Amino acid sequence: MAPRIAIVYYSMYGHVAKIAEAEKSGIEAAGGKADVYQVKETLPEEVLSKMYAPGQSSSIPFITPDELEKYDAFLLGIPTRYGNFPAQWKTFWDSTGKQWQTGGYYGKYVGVFISTASQGGGQESTALAAMSTFAHHGMIYVPLGYATAFAPLANLEEVRGGSAWGAGTFSGADGSRMPTELELSVAKTHGESFYKAVSKVNFA
Repeated sequence: MAPRIAIVYYSMYGHVAKIAEAEKSGIEAAGGKADVYQVKETLPEEVLSKMYAPGQSSSIPFITPDELEKYDAFLLGIPTRYGNFPAQWKTFWDSTGKQWQTGGYYGKYVGVFISTASQGGGQESTALAAMSTFAHHGMIYVPLGYATAFAPLANLEEVRGGSAWGAGTFSGADGSRMPTELELSVAKTHGESFYKAVSKVNFA
């Protein structure tokens, strides 16, 4: 049986949403399917307007802990806050107590893609910080690695996000930099390799 995959992200300015689209195209190129969800906003509208945030897309459904439990594997889009999950993601994980107690996510496969403002903004530290949450839930982490993305990850001629931990992008300190073609290419490769890895598992 083909793995049921969910792509779940939080995106304030659209950077992570763009990477999510590329991840989905990679999964589809490998012969799979993925459902896309977003994590609910926690900031009030007044604050968002002062931050010039466009607001969340009405076309992407919100994920719930119970809904996520229905999937075999997840790719999670994380915009970094100080090298860690942002509050919106933390709020979601704080609501997964039932799954933590019952093992609802135990044995599920997970990967990450990350957005930071700059090269030193914490792309790898965010992935590392996420490992604690994954471990407490008993999830199995599937990294991008270098096997399928050596050339773009080793490319020093162009500034780009992403690492062996997963695809990524840089937004710029003011959020004006959108994902480049190279970053989107790495994200597509990530989706493709993630699907090929988890599809080796015999899901009942």
